[in-house]
Amino acid sequence: MTEKFLLDTNSFVTPYRQYYAFDLIPAYWEKLSKCAHTGNLILLDMVKEEINKGKDPLTQWLNGQPGFIVCNHISPEIILKYQEILQYIQTCGLYKEQALERWSSADVADPWLIAAAAVNKYTLITAEVSSGGLSIKTPNKYAKIPDVASVFGVKTSDLYYMMRQLGIKI
Repeated sequence: MTEKFLLDTNSFVTPYRQYYAFDLIPAYWEKLSKCAHTGNLILLDMVKEEINKGKDPLTQWLNGQPGFIVCNHISPEIILKYQEILQYIQTCGLYKEQALERWSSADVADPWLIAAAAVNKYTLITAEVSSGGLSIKTPNKYAKIPDVASVFGVKTSDLYYMMRQLGIKI
């Protein structure tokens, strides 16, 4: 089975703003577009909505890419997994109440990304890094995608991993 990648919003915004500006490195975006047509790049509907709020060249580019498969986060399996994730954040003892409050917000995609990746066996691509050293003695007020995803058996990695797997070289 070919690895499928579910991309976090920061997997678009960070390259757009910091590494691969459209006017300087258009080859990156052209190659990403070609890879989208293979069916290996998945976009959560919430991520697309977040990017569309930018109303910028990234929004225009993304909306011109018919190759991305859009995953609707409202499915019974994904909703059930989302509930499990929030329950974990609430009861594991590693997080303060602020973490649950943030991830429970209707416009926060992070727990939905993990849920969709878990249900569909996607590799989740994100710029977030693990908090490292989570402890019940010192609960964290922020939940990080890699930490929570690992509990639910979701593989996470960064943009360079995905680029290597897809053969994107610029």
